Amino acid sequence: MGGIMKKQDLSQIITAFQTQFNTRPSDMFFSPGRVNLIGEHTDYNGGHVFPITLTLGTYGVARRRKDQLVRLYSLNFPELGVISFEISDTTKLPEHNWANFVKGVIKSLTELGYVIDYGFDLAIDGDIPIAAGLSSSASLELLIGVVIQRLFDFKIPRLQLVMAGHQAENDFIGVNTGLMDQFSVGFGAPNTAIFLDTNTLGYRLVPVILHDYEIIIMNTNKPRSLVTSKYNERVRETQQALQALQTELPIESLGDIDMTTFTSHQKLIKDPLLLKRARHAVSENQRTIKAVKQLAQGDLIEFGMLLNQSHASLRDDYDVTGIELDTLVTAAQEFPGVLGARMTGAGFGGCAIALVPKKSRARFEQQVGARFHQVVGYDASFYDVEIGPGAQWIGPVKD
Repeated sequence: MGGIMKKQDLSQIITAFQTQFNTRPSDMFFSPGRVNLIGEHTDYNGGHVFPITLTLGTYGVARRRKDQLVRLYSLNFPELGVISFEISDTTKLPEHNWANFVKGVIKSLTELGYVIDYGFDLAIDGDIPIAAGLSSSASLELLIGVVIQRLFDFKIPRLQLVMAGHQAENDFIGVNTGLMDQFSVGFGAPNTAIFLDTNTLGYRLVPVILHDYEIIIMNTNKPRSLVTSKYNERVRETQQALQALQTELPIESLGDIDMTTFTSHQKLIKDPLLLKRARHAVSENQRTIKAVKQLAQGDLIEFGMLLNQSHASLRDDYDVTGIELDTLVTAAQEFPGVLGARMTGAGFGGCAIALVPKKSRARFEQQVGARFHQVVGYDASFYDVEIGPGAQWIGPVKD
């Protein structure tokens, strides 16, 4: 799965660009996907998250135009052909059209005061499984950000690019995500995880040293159809629980309290369902803080136990796992030598991760895969993880 995409793969995008647009691109770009090690559904609750950026991602080649036209082509959606619109056109295209992400980012950057007065041609190709919870959308948003930054020679602070991507996702696409995905795609670095306080945006890079272990991503291959409605529902439920606690506690988010404070005030939350949702948000935040400490100290056994506890909380208190994720995670946890496993991402399908002994990888994938197929009736996919860089310009296209 190597580092940045191999040159011949980029040549495929360059060829597609030339075929579709009848001209050569000037620049090459890469933007990674991400996976969250721990800290799930905490980002919109003012808690901590601990993501890594993958060497899977979105690749793009682009060229600035002399007129107002934007032309887009994706090798992932060739049936859509070339999508064209004027740079000033912010009307939303029919749902599930990836061009809406481009429009959303252009709109956000324009509102920040950047004058984008010419169009551009852009061809992209991604190797992140779509709808797997590995942030293909944030990857695309930040790719568009670095493309615009380069083509128009803007000096855009990285946090502004992150915010523009986040605003596009929330206001233009209409999904109420927290900031984690865009932040990790923007600030990722090789062999490190980002310990981010989503409340203050204070962060630090923590080296990921796993010795004889590796992180394996396990994809249920279940399309996450429920995810937007259920996601927005969880946002609402935790907000309601927070409001109940705020009647006595001077807090701005569930990330502001520890478990002791939560337990002594939980009677304020009258609805047992809302109580469970809030308990997950508070306990997951505390687990994340602890997990970062354990990883930094090299205590992989304790780190793995916290991954297991995280999954149990997401299953029992937050109710976002489902048969596919639970089957994968349980099979992984029962495999000899595995230190921990949990679902990652929004849930309801998508992916899980496991901390697996390197020497057992092939046997792990075979056994866990067989168990999953037996229960669910189709195959899971497995990816080994390399932690790569954040969104970036790769270089000029050579003639």
